[in-house]
Amino acid sequence: MNSGKRIEEYQWARGSRELLDRLQDAILSYNDEEAKILTRKIIEKKVDPLVVMNYAIANTTRLLGDKFESGEIFLPHLVLAGNIISEVSEVLQSALTLEKAKELAGKIVVIGTVEGDIHSIGKNIVAMLMQANGFKVYDLGVDVKSDVFIEQAKTKNADIIAISSLLTTTMPYQREIIEDLSSLNLRNKFKVMVGGGPITQEWADEIGADGYGKDAVEAVNIAKQLVGIS
Repeated sequence: MNSGKRIEEYQWARGSRELLDRLQDAILSYNDEEAKILTRKIIEKKVDPLVVMNYAIANTTRLLGDKFESGEIFLPHLVLAGNIISEVSEVLQSALTLEKAKELAGKIVVIGTVEGDIHSIGKNIVAMLMQANGFKVYDLGVDVKSDVFIEQAKTKNADIIAISSLLTTTMPYQREIIEDLSSLNLRNKFKVMVGGGPITQEWADEIGADGYGKDAVEAVNIAKQLVGIS
């Protein structure tokens, strides 16, 4: 989906597209009560909660990030919208079927933004969607050194290390983490995913990453494939 566009009319959304658009508008206008009411209506229409998270919520969060980066909104607006998204996400997660909740039970992701990089919006979207899809997520935050990624992955017994970089100058730290894993004879213990604005599939291949997602939805799908869930 392109930033700024309405929710596209996927097969699953026919009959619910208006509600999804209204949910997006409610979040973007910081109307928490309206957002919760609309979320319950969407659930009543039997739209898969994961679909709402993967598309409606992810797109809205991306729009907020764009507005923040362009100076259209400021940190207080971002925090307010983030609180509403968290409330909506809790409602959606409570509606997940037991089968879907169990599907990824025990699959652990350690995620963070590399050393020297303090950008968090994209990483936060990926972490939120992974958690909504059933992963246990440990968010290490920003400006995370290689040894911290590795130590936390070991401590948490992670399945996946997800590494974000939003600056071309910090991209080499993604390579460093993979090289450090190899030097410690730990490379085969963890699947490594990379992502971020300047990251490409070619870069992921060059540094030996196991997966790359061009956006949050693709990142979640790749993560599922890496742990054997289609």
